[in-house]
Amino acid sequence: MKILIYVVIVAILIVGCTTKKKAKKEATTLPNFDAMWDYQNPQETETKFIELMPIAKESGDTSYYIELLTQIARTQGLQGKFEEAHATLDTTLSLLSDELKQAKVRYLLERGRVLNSSGNPEKSKPLFIEAFEIAKVNKLDLYAIDAAHMMGIVEHPEKQLEWSLKALEITEKTIDKKAKRWLGPLYNNIGWTYNDLKEYDKALTLFEKGLKWREEINDEQGIRIQTWNIARTYRSLGKIAEALEMQRALEKEYEEKGIEQDGYVFEEIGECLLLLNKNEEAKPYFAKAYEYLSKDNWLVDNESERLERLKELSE
Repeated sequence: MKILIYVVIVAILIVGCTTKKKAKKEATTLPNFDAMWDYQNPQETETKFIELMPIAKESGDTSYYIELLTQIARTQGLQGKFEEAHATLDTTLSLLSDELKQAKVRYLLERGRVLNSSGNPEKSKPLFIEAFEIAKVNKLDLYAIDAAHMMGIVEHPEKQLEWSLKALEITEKTIDKKAKRWLGPLYNNIGWTYNDLKEYDKALTLFEKGLKWREEINDEQGIRIQTWNIARTYRSLGKIAEALEMQRALEKEYEEKGIEQDGYVFEEIGECLLLLNKNEEAKPYFAKAYEYLSKDNWLVDNESERLERLKELSE
C-alpha cells in the first residue's frame, strides 16, 4: 500500500511539474503583438490583434490580455472609431488590478491618446501624467518616455519642450534597447521645436545627434531625413552653399538608387538657388517641388499658401 501511495504521489508530482513547464512554455511563446504593429494600416493591425484574442484569453496571462486590448483600442482610435476605442478601454479598466503596473500604464496611455485624438487634449493630460509617474517609479522606461512624449504634444507650447527634454533624458540614460528606439524620433522632434523657436544652433545639435544615431543603426531613409534636416538648418543659419551642396547630394542619391524623388529636396534646392540669385536655375526645381508636394493632402489642407508660392516661383 505504501509503495502504491508513493507511486501515485510521484505521478502527481510529475504531472504537476509537466503542467507547470507547459504553462511556462506557453507563456513565453505568446505572440509579440507589439512587433505586429503597422501604424500606416491600423485597420489591418486591428484585425491581427482581434485574431489573437482567443489565444490571449486562454493563456491565463491577464497582463498580456489587457495590454492587447489597449492596443486594439489604439488601432480603433487611429481609425477615428473613438466610441469603439473607449468601449474597448472600458473593458480593459474592468480587468485592471493594482499589481498590473505595466498594463495600467498602457491603459492610461491609450485612454489619453483617444481623448487627444478626439479633440480633448486637456482631459488627456492627467492620464499621461499618471502614466509617466507610475512608469518612472516602476522603471518602465519605454512607457515613461512615451508618456512624456505625449505630454510634449498635448501641453501648452511653453511647456512642450520641457516634457520632450524629460523624455530625451530618460532615453539617453536607459539600458532598455526598446526604449532606446525613441532616440531618433525625439532628436528629430525636439530639433524641430528648437527650429520653430528660431534657436537654430540647438536645432542643429539635435539633428546631428539624430544623424549619428541613424547611422549607427544603419537606417538609410532615416539618414536621408536627418541629412535634409541639417541642410535645412544650414539655410536658416545663412550657410546657403553648404545647404545647397547637401540637398543636391540627396537628389543625386535618390536618382542613383532608383528611389522616388522627394519634393522637399527639390523645394530646398530651389530656395537655396533663389537666395544665391539664381532665379532661372531655381524655376525647374520649384516646378518639380510643386508637382510632388501638391499631391500631399496634408499640405493641400494646411499649407495652401506654401504650395501657391511654389507654383508662382516655377513660372
